[in-house]
Amino acid sequence: MNKIEEEIRAIKERNKRVELDKAWETSWTRVISIAIMTYIIIVILFLIIKLPNPFTNALIPAIAFILSTLTLPFIKKAWIGGKK
Repeated sequence: MNKIEEEIRAIKERNKRVELDKAWETSWTRVISIAIMTYIIIVILFLIIKLPNPFTNALIPAIAFILSTLTLPFIKKAWIGGKK
């Protein structure tokens, strides 16, 4: 019986890790962090290659990333609906 209890405990711990990973993947903290890092990296790149208005133009990929995270749940639901 002890082995079964250990297996159940291991499954519960795994499920908790999976739930936390899933929560992180869909969190606004993650989305905003990636958008900010994207913005900073693109600004640096634009400054290095001397493009005009690097601070303004770097907003485009950062905003595009945020928009992509907003549209993916809709696409995911449609995709899941097609698999049923």
